[in-house]
Amino acid sequence: MESIFLFLDENLILIYLLIFTIILGFELISNVPTILHTPLMSGANAISGVV
Repeated sequence: MESIFLFLDENLILIYLLIFTIILGFELISNVPTILHTPLMSGANAISGVV
């Protein structure tokens, strides 16, 4: 149990950053208008295919 607390203490900034990026990503994705959804998804799929 102590090792869990030590891990959380050492990586607290990274945990905050992860939570912040999840919330920010959710807000950005939920505010995309319908007319932009298809072009953005096709671009994301193209990038994913290249990678």
